[in-house]
Amino acid sequence: MRRWDIFCTVVDNLGDIGTCWRLARQLADEHEARVRLWIDKLESFACLCPSVSTAAAVQHVDSIEIRRWPSDFPAVDDADADVADVVVEAFACELPATYVAAMARRGVAPVWINLEYLSAEGWVDDCHRLTSPHPRWPLKKTFFFPGFTPKTGGLLRERDLRSDRAAFDHAAQAEFWRSVNVAPRTDDELRVSLFCYDNPALPELLQCWIDGATAVHVLAAPGAATEQIARWSGIALPPGTPLCRGSLTVQALPFLSQPNYDRLLWSCDVNFVRGEDSFVRAQWAEQPFMWQIYPQTEGTHLIKLDAFLTRSLGEGDRAFNVGGGQLASSAGPPLEDGEKIGWADATKRCWHAWNDPGGEHTENMASAWQSFIANRLAIQRHGKLWANQLDQQSDLANNLAHFVQEK
Repeated sequence: MRRWDIFCTVVDNLGDIGTCWRLARQLADEHEARVRLWIDKLESFACLCPSVSTAAAVQHVDSIEIRRWPSDFPAVDDADADVADVVVEAFACELPATYVAAMARRGVAPVWINLEYLSAEGWVDDCHRLTSPHPRWPLKKTFFFPGFTPKTGGLLRERDLRSDRAAFDHAAQAEFWRSVNVAPRTDDELRVSLFCYDNPALPELLQCWIDGATAVHVLAAPGAATEQIARWSGIALPPGTPLCRGSLTVQALPFLSQPNYDRLLWSCDVNFVRGEDSFVRAQWAEQPFMWQIYPQTEGTHLIKLDAFLTRSLGEGDRAFNVGGGQLASSAGPPLEDGEKIGWADATKRCWHAWNDPGGEHTENMASAWQSFIANRLAIQRHGKLWANQLDQQSDLANNLAHFVQEK
């Protein structure tokens, strides 16, 4: 049984640790790995996994050993006993110098993996599994890129994920809503999950929902989403208390466990997600979704956004023969009232309105949303096809385990 050490620094509270926690559990559950997870901010992890103690330096949760990663990481006395067979440096976090020195002293050097961020850009295929020697020690690390093609490391996907999704029927959905204190859904409402960074496009979208003819019930994740809605409305938004205005009902959710967050995505008609972990889970949910990519300077994030849109939509309406219309540039001019577009173009325009509000070629959020929701069923059909395509590829944990086996 191989020992794995996964090092994770928490950057945006949930995304990094969310991915590492899923990976650790899958390696233990499906690949018989002994996993030790080093985390610098247990407080953020405890929001995601309430059974975690923020005071414990060492603890075990779901067969995973959880270690607090102190800023003054101590010297490692016994390299063979205290350094794992596989060391994963998640998202370019820098390993403690004392631990790296111990890696070099180990009788057999560990397999050192730099687990990179997810991207759909073409260069990822060429950079996956490239190695880099350490400038001082006789060690080398391998860059492992998650991705959307067989030439990458793939995506996190537990063995039973899609069968669990298929078995999630109406009765299970009703029980889920009861468990999070949300009223049963009505036939004429649109149910939306909202997990986002602070977004200048959100107030316009909220007003669009208020003024619309369709009842919209928004389930807002704690953090930036509920805080921005509270500032916009002038009303505090504690979990469970609905805020009703016009056709809009907003309800704040408590922090959900990862299994329950998956169920939330399965249960909603449209999911707003952010970052990396929820972005991947939204794709497995097979429901229409809107991704808010982590904003970067000089619009670099928009390049990454378009790379995913190009890869996932492919030939769009022409390829899948749904929705009608012709695929156009995501940076095309705003549509005239009443003009019809296809589902792929509607997706591009809405994602750009959500990620680049006020951009030179970005239409307003309300108009983009109306086009998106008008094409919702076609977008959903495409989402199922896309998930089926991704399912034909090996998953990230499996690819990592096989790579280690090769080494």
